[in-house]
Amino acid sequence: MQNNPHLVLSGLTATYGQTRAVDRLSLEIPKGELLSLLGPSGCGKSTTLRMIAGFVPPSEGSVLLGGKDITRKPPHQRNIGVVFQSYALFPHLTVLGNVGFGLRMRHFSKADCRDKARAGLETVGLGAFADRYPAQLSGGQQQRVALARALVVEPELLLLDEPLSNLDANLRGEMRDEIRSLQQRLGITTIFVTHDQQEALAMSDRVAVMEGGLIRELGAPRQLCDAPTSAFSAEFLGARTVVKGTVKNGVFTAPGLSCQGAPEGATSIVLRAARLRLSGAPGGPLAVLGELKSVAYLGETFETEIETLSGMIRVITPSDLTPPPVGTTCSITALPGATTFI
Repeated sequence: MQNNPHLVLSGLTATYGQTRAVDRLSLEIPKGELLSLLGPSGCGKSTTLRMIAGFVPPSEGSVLLGGKDITRKPPHQRNIGVVFQSYALFPHLTVLGNVGFGLRMRHFSKADCRDKARAGLETVGLGAFADRYPAQLSGGQQQRVALARALVVEPELLLLDEPLSNLDANLRGEMRDEIRSLQQRLGITTIFVTHDQQEALAMSDRVAVMEGGLIRELGAPRQLCDAPTSAFSAEFLGARTVVKGTVKNGVFTAPGLSCQGAPEGATSIVLRAARLRLSGAPGGPLAVLGELKSVAYLGETFETEIETLSGMIRVITPSDLTPPPVGTTCSITALPGATTFI
């Protein structure tokens, strides 16, 4: 747990009938941190965000922001900025009118609304677009407007709910970097909801991997990638294969697989696809043999699947290392950092 947390979630629960969408979730977030809630559809991440925002009342638990209990406060009294996946811009209002909407709801004067809204547009690089309407903007520009609208009220907390999912791949990368840069410059505590592992890893100070309404693992991006402690997060965070087995005298074994250097008590090995290689003969601490079942060329890499006695293992190699033909029997060897144990 962090010292002097800015946001505290205690036993937060959302129940729909007999289903717990979020199950007694507790979390502490320090001021200025960007934390991502990462997980597949239906894991409870968006429901958690909506409980924090006040759009969904929790069945149990509490939300404290800046030391104040806001669990039962309506959304407009929480001083939280929210950016939705759909941007939720008003089509009949200009860009300036959209950004100033929250200020008007807080009873700022017309002059203050105008001045603050213009300053907010400058912050996101859209000062010249004040008089346009949302339909006249690109997806990336609409997202910037939604971001400016959330930030112009100077919120204590910023919530981002899948804000990049409607953008094309190149623009997603650009906007991801812009949001992170802006968040760090403003020092605003932020929760980012996404199902995209790359977004979460690239943007976050910490990542909470969710599944079934629970946080399965919480940590810094590199920690989660290099030394996962949960089988679910190990498999969900990118290209990894988790194989169950046993350890005896420092050697992990599973059907057709062995690996030296395992800690006693480990029950699974995590194989990181990008740090595995295909070889004609075994070598090194990892020994596993299999048949090459598929090869996909992705420009910078080849992604392959090897059928072994322990199941399918994914291997990703640089595109200058052409894999053998499909059907070839080959060994899988490990580069440093390819294997961890849980």
